[in-house]
Amino acid sequence: MNEKEKNIQGEERSFTSFIFDTVYMISFAIVLVALGFIFVFRTVIVDGSSMNPTLSNGDRIILTAAYGEPKYGDIVVTCRPSDLMPDTLIKRVIAVGGQKIDIDFDKGIVYVDGVALDEPYIKRPFTDRENFYGETTVPEGYVFIMGDNRNGSTDSRDMRVGFMEEEYIMGKALCRISPWGQFKIG
Repeated sequence: MNEKEKNIQGEERSFTSFIFDTVYMISFAIVLVALGFIFVFRTVIVDGSSMNPTLSNGDRIILTAAYGEPKYGDIVVTCRPSDLMPDTLIKRVIAVGGQKIDIDFDKGIVYVDGVALDEPYIKRPFTDRENFYGETTVPEGYVFIMGDNRNGSTDSRDMRVGFMEEEYIMGKALCRISPWGQFKIG
């Protein structure tokens, strides 16, 4: 075998090696993304207007189940089995276990532990009381959730939802990924 034949054979091996490495890396990346979406992330489509203007009907969001304890302001998806409510709810955490919550429906202000919440995501004053009748303490292991569209949201003010057990929180919203052009983190 002469020198020219050796060079051609080496180039063929390099090209074959490059193709093999590329296919391997792409396959590895696909497996990692798939495992991430199986065990850590999930996509959910918003159904309804209870989170307007933050989230709209048909928006697609990414959730993570690996987020720790729920806290005020988190947008969460819950899945408590119930004959009275849909399978899932997308709402904002307003208070957590041990906190006192009260709502002034004349002014549309929510108080947690006696402090008025700053809620810039609320666009209209709300007066819909649902079944909320005064100051109450959120039990440990539960959260009090409300939609951002308070006049069009069935949430913890309604006895069909009430306090939501933390165990039924599927995950916290990380970002909105569609509609295209409206990507938003948090």
